[in-house]
Amino acid sequence: METIMQHAIPYYRVSTERQGRSGLGLAAQQHAVQDYAAAHGLVLQDACVEIESGGKNDRPVLQDALQQCRQSGAILLIAKLDRLGRNVAFIATLMEARVDFVATDNPHATKLMLHIMAAFAEHERDQISLRTIAALHAAKKRGVVLGVYGATVLSVQNKRAAKNFALSMRPIIHALRREGVITIRDLRNALNRRKIPTYHGGTAQWHINTVHRLLKNMKDEELLKSK
Repeated sequence: METIMQHAIPYYRVSTERQGRSGLGLAAQQHAVQDYAAAHGLVLQDACVEIESGGKNDRPVLQDALQQCRQSGAILLIAKLDRLGRNVAFIATLMEARVDFVATDNPHATKLMLHIMAAFAEHERDQISLRTIAALHAAKKRGVVLGVYGATVLSVQNKRAAKNFALSMRPIIHALRREGVITIRDLRNALNRRKIPTYHGGTAQWHINTVHRLLKNMKDEELLKSK
């Protein structure tokens, strides 16, 4: 009986045009994809290489690769999950594309795992912004006058970072809810038990008020009514 070979379309992403020209970072991705394909009997089609920022969701080359996968029945094959972006909304959009894809660094990842991994990656990106804000606060304490503009920028950045974190946590909260974790108290316990990082990261623990603030930023009224 003839064996049907599974085809795969490699998708590679480099962050800048300079990296794209130099091949910096691209060779490692190619090796990972080629090794995985050889080990699993995948037939690689022409690769799609995108030169784009990891924070952007509008990637025409990726959209073209997804379209090719839909038309040919091939899977999308990437070297690392973070090549697909550090944004939960982007990951969700990709999964809704109804195209099978495999990240060679975590080929058995479930949809929930993908959401959580993306949420953590996005959280880390927000932490970089928060560290910048903290540096401005420290400068202010040293007597550096930030002015009205500086204070306004800090306020806006704080609110935006908190909102982005809440959105990144939405898939996790909803997944816990589907498991029957309904009340704010139970959510607090579940988040601490699973060691899900708080907005402040590190070893900070979840508390009733921090979960309540998270839900408020998520604007999940039904969950807020649960005690």
